[in-house]
Amino acid sequence: MNKKLLLLVFGILLIAVVVFTMKVGFSNERASNKLQITASFYPMYFFSSQIGGDKAQVYNVTPADAEPHDYEPTTQDIVRIDQSKMLILNGGKLEPWGDKIKDELRGTSVLIVTAGNGLANKQLNEDGQTMQDPHIWLDPILAKKEVANIELGFEKIDPVNKTYYQANASKLEAELDQLNFEYTNGLKNCQKKDFVTSHAAFGYLAAQYGINQVAISGVSPDEEPSSQKLAEITDLVKKEDIKIIFFESLVSPKLSQTIARETGAAAKVLDPIEGIVQTDLNKGRNYLTVMKDNLAVLQTALQCNQ
Repeated sequence: MNKKLLLLVFGILLIAVVVFTMKVGFSNERASNKLQITASFYPMYFFSSQIGGDKAQVYNVTPADAEPHDYEPTTQDIVRIDQSKMLILNGGKLEPWGDKIKDELRGTSVLIVTAGNGLANKQLNEDGQTMQDPHIWLDPILAKKEVANIELGFEKIDPVNKTYYQANASKLEAELDQLNFEYTNGLKNCQKKDFVTSHAAFGYLAAQYGINQVAISGVSPDEEPSSQKLAEITDLVKKEDIKIIFFESLVSPKLSQTIARETGAAAKVLDPIEGIVQTDLNKGRNYLTVMKDNLAVLQTALQCNQ
């Protein structure tokens, strides 16, 4: 019994030391005089970093190799969120922990900004249930609205530097306008409209530019499609002579590659930009460059005149 008690006390002390160490570390971060911001996953991190500039230190809660649909914050993540000035969420049920963290932060000084509030208006049927589609950041027009919502958050927590954040947001919005221009022109004269992708992440983008997403899985990448659905997609690929089946880096490409083999199509990446690994970030890849890469492979798949 004494041994169990000692182990319990040791465990409690260990947790206390870890939490204290993290808090000390985060306190040192705040000593840099930069705003401490937490963002739920990469697109929110990118938008926040661009707006905050050198006045903010932004932390990305979801690791680059993790799926934000499934990720649950660690104890360290929770402590960091609690110590930050602002938490940026996408919303639309993307973050499975979003509602819970809102309840836990109620009454604290942490400002919660749901960048996609009111924007996620598409719904899909998944396993007999109606699911909200949260992938609004893949539509440059909707992404621009998310940027505006995030910028207002910066104004609230640091009104003294309002014009600085507005200038940074305006620059980013201009880049999103240019991206929209490139997509509008790049996808307006295409021989095909249908593109097949591993999960239903591109509904907003498809609707914006008049093309049609055919998703193997639903809003959640881990949804298992029925054999009937796989057969229907395979038949569509053959009938429409679709040459490329898309998969993504954070999800197993098995289903996409299987359909590609059965139909003689190629399998290529169409990135929902839910995470970018550090080695790619070091090479200069970011939300904007990946969106342009996506446009290029869509143009090839849809046989667009360029």
